Amino acid sequence: MDTTALDEERRTSAPHDSRLGIRGRLRHFTWAWFTLTMSTGGLAVLLNRTPHKFRGLITIGTIIFIFNLILFLCLITAIITRFLVDSKALRRSLFHPTESLFFPCFWLSMSTILLGTQAYGVPSSGPWLPVVLRVLFWIYLVCTFTVAVIQYYILFTGEHLTIHSMTPSWIMPVFPVMLCGTLASVLAADQPPDQGLPIIVAGVTFQGLGIFVSMIMYPLYLGRLIGDGLPAIDLRPGMFISVGPPAFTSLALIGMANSLPSNYNFLSTHPLSTEVLQTMALFTACFLWALGFWFFCISAISCVSGLRNMSFHLTWWAFVFPNVGFTIATIDIGTQFQSQGILWVGSAMTILLVVIWCFVFLNHINAVRQRKILWPGRDEDKEG
Repeated sequence: MDTTALDEERRTSAPHDSRLGIRGRLRHFTWAWFTLTMSTGGLAVLLNRTPHKFRGLITIGTIIFIFNLILFLCLITAIITRFLVDSKALRRSLFHPTESLFFPCFWLSMSTILLGTQAYGVPSSGPWLPVVLRVLFWIYLVCTFTVAVIQYYILFTGEHLTIHSMTPSWIMPVFPVMLCGTLASVLAADQPPDQGLPIIVAGVTFQGLGIFVSMIMYPLYLGRLIGDGLPAIDLRPGMFISVGPPAFTSLALIGMANSLPSNYNFLSTHPLSTEVLQTMALFTACFLWALGFWFFCISAISCVSGLRNMSFHLTWWAFVFPNVGFTIATIDIGTQFQSQGILWVGSAMTILLVVIWCFVFLNHINAVRQRKILWPGRDEDKEG
């Protein structure tokens, strides 16, 4: 769909009555709003991981983490209100061919909260918090794997999407379970060996599931781009979703390899295995980082070429979240190679993402105020 057609659809679908109240607007509060919290939570985690810290940066990161928790509670309240106002809205949202693809954003927001809790909570809490995070990890794994199976089943049997409409958002149902590897890479280090190793094994397993499903989707995506061209200008930020799988897999492999409990179980009988796995993880991460960088360049050029005509859409948050993973992967690779040059690139990317987050957040607020979103016919729940 080109920009002219998209604008015409918005004009014809929006009601003339501008007096729609809060209750009426909340009827159009979709799962896509959780792109806000998954990006904000990701930014908080990134500030904790950036290599060149100044005094007070951790405090700023903590404030953003707490702010994200407040936002998350507000979003949950808003979407529950929508489902209470319209009793059929929940089922429609989970079966809608567009809105349902954003349901995983809720779980991705949960993953960033767990990552932020590990980063900002564990260092200043007692031994009870790692235990809580361990339990939540396994609950998260079961829930997100269930989502990945059921949601793809619904997509296979419901209202069919065509290859001509293919976007990287088709990867989204498997994205939350893929982040089990990212969670494992940071949680396992503070767990006892008998608990940490199973977490790492689970992380590797489901990170592998996520990256392989993504690899299956990529040919469809590239075929769509070659055959039908770029997405509508407003939706091009969503192209950055393709950066996420290789980027998060890179950082997950490095983190899990470095968190392996030495001299325990299998590792104790194969004393060289830890060093071998860490080396393999690092070079595999470089291999995948290049794929993420290629997708990043294609996405960036596509967005810049249409920036002047681009109107806000909730997919703009794809400017942030996938690139959080890409930035952390860059930082981890620089750390492993002990390269100050790469680490400074990672720090520069962090600053750029902070600026981009501010830019998208301000446009998000302005879009609500100007009724560009949260309005009949202008959100992911629209029909047709």
